[in-house]
Amino acid sequence: GLVNHALCAAIREMLKDYQTLLSQLEHAFNTSPDFSLQKLWFYVHPTIHTLSLIYQLVLELATADDSPNESDDSAISSDAEDEAKNEALGFDGAKLKAVLSEINKGDVDVTGGSGIAVKGGEVIAIIYERMQNMSGDPTANALYGTLLNSAGRPYVAMLRVWITTGRLDDPYEELLVKESKFIDRNILAVDYTDEYWERRYTLRDGSTLGSSKRQQAGVPLSRAVSGRLPGGACVPPLLEAWKHKILLAGKYLNVIRECGIEITHGQDRTLDDLSMDDEKLYKFLEDAYSHANRTLLQLLLRDQQLIPRLRSLKRYFFLSQSSFLTHFLDLSASELRKPSKMVSTAKLQNLLDLALNTDASGEDMMFREDVKVTLTDSGLYDFLLKVVSVSGVLGGEDGENEGGHGHEEHKKEKEKENKKDMSGNDALALDYAVKFPLSLVISRKTILRYQLLFRFLLHLKYVEQSLASMWIEQKTIPWRKLLPEHPDFERWRLRVCLLRSRMLSFVQQILAFTTFEVLEPNWRALEVKLEKVTTVDQLLRDHVDFLDTCLKECMLTSSKLLKAYSRLIITCSTFALYAAPFSKSANQAIAAFETPEGDVGMTKRLDILSKFETNFNHWFQVHLDCVQFYASSENVPENYFMFI
Repeated sequence: GLVNHALCAAIREMLKDYQTLLSQLEHAFNTSPDFSLQKLWFYVHPTIHTLSLIYQLVLELATADDSPNESDDSAISSDAEDEAKNEALGFDGAKLKAVLSEINKGDVDVTGGSGIAVKGGEVIAIIYERMQNMSGDPTANALYGTLLNSAGRPYVAMLRVWITTGRLDDPYEELLVKESKFIDRNILAVDYTDEYWERRYTLRDGSTLGSSKRQQAGVPLSRAVSGRLPGGACVPPLLEAWKHKILLAGKYLNVIRECGIEITHGQDRTLDDLSMDDEKLYKFLEDAYSHANRTLLQLLLRDQQLIPRLRSLKRYFFLSQSSFLTHFLDLSASELRKPSKMVSTAKLQNLLDLALNTDASGEDMMFREDVKVTLTDSGLYDFLLKVVSVSGVLGGEDGENEGGHGHEEHKKEKEKENKKDMSGNDALALDYAVKFPLSLVISRKTILRYQLLFRFLLHLKYVEQSLASMWIEQKTIPWRKLLPEHPDFERWRLRVCLLRSRMLSFVQQILAFTTFEVLEPNWRALEVKLEKVTTVDQLLRDHVDFLDTCLKECMLTSSKLLKAYSRLIITCSTFALYAAPFSKSANQAIAAFETPEGDVGMTKRLDILSKFETNFNHWFQVHLDCVQFYASSENVPENYFMFI
């Protein structure tokens, strides 16, 4: 590695001084009759101490990855031989001969037991630790300080390239930052895990900014004796407090460079001689991080219009002040009634463009061409239940408790439902197209959350519209004609209207709670945070937290609440489908009253209605019980009871 090469070069320079001293002493011995053994010792003694310090450093570097047993054996032999003379000289000839013998035989494995050579940050860490441990010895302090500066020069040069250009020039994997080259920005189009931002560039020691705990995947094992991470994974102690800023500065500039923007900051040649223990280095790191963070924030917020983009997402996905949806649903009603496999996405896209172009004005005109229609493969509640029950990805704390029996039961139910094709209304979703670097913030991971909330609102709107249409149907003559001589029929009509009214009220209250008590306040809070945001990572975190909070407060992250709620909405939507059959049944009943046989179908009508009432009442009570059970936790907002 470059650090080892620089260290060897520095040691070689010191050995040249020693050889020069030997030549001078030899010349004095041959020419000066006054040259004595006492003078020889006077001139050689300081150099012996220097050579001893170099030897101890080389020995530690050569044996850094020995097994504990080997270290114990060395310690025993050292204790036996470290007598007064060796302590005075600081030199152990037997150990040096043993190391040289093993090197000559080729028995020393430079990679050690971990499979990673002692190089890069680990070499700098060893030199720094020796300098700190021997800080009371002026000679050792000066020697190790010189070696630290010399060995750290290529390390600092690689750091400088990284934090000023966003390029990682580390051919021997010595730097604390590593690159996963198989991950590029093209993965953002299909990535649902933020892999590009989180894993393209990472710290070799596995630590992250949000957690001090190391992520063990891809992190090498620590050395058996010293406990240090090997090679570049060992962060030099001088840079431990700066490692996250070093990583982020390069990541930010890499994004800017990927956008084709030329980076000119940090080209000052007066800073070429920065060393590891120089205060200017840390000021340079801070300035580079501040510049990279400020530049990328400016690029996202001003040049790429991030805030207007997020407002357009709120407008289209959260249905904020958007009349386009009602127009679109009216235009596509016949198409959306078909099974999802038979629905034409191209036709729906044309109808959506027509609705957006007709109803858009002012801010509604912005970015409307980026809104796309898509059809999903599974229903909203099936997808949410599967995610929450299996892995709890969306934050459902109940998922792990119900992972066994609950998931199997859900699987059987889904198999039954799969026999019947999903309608276009259930499969409809919106998508949003953004380009790099906005795709870092509005990634597939966040768009999925927007889609879940949109489908939730869309389903509520659709059920509300269906129940409202049922109310219009129930204003016709069969429902308004007074028949006091047939009290059973009067009670049946009253019960149908009452159940429809209860269902409509429930759906409207859920819709009002979701929009006015969840989405709008959380959006206002996000806007306040975005005005004060100081780092790009904070921006990404605030955006994802906003969406997760919305999902959680909409009660879409608890499997028990989801199950009860989905049953309620499905019951309401199924009941709305019976609008025409109920009207037909009412007409048949009125006609049957005029015949001698009378109405013989009343029992069947009452039976069907009773099933709807029983089902709705049961799941409403289950839903209410679940809400009351979770009311003490943060999963259910307190003001939800005001709406229910």
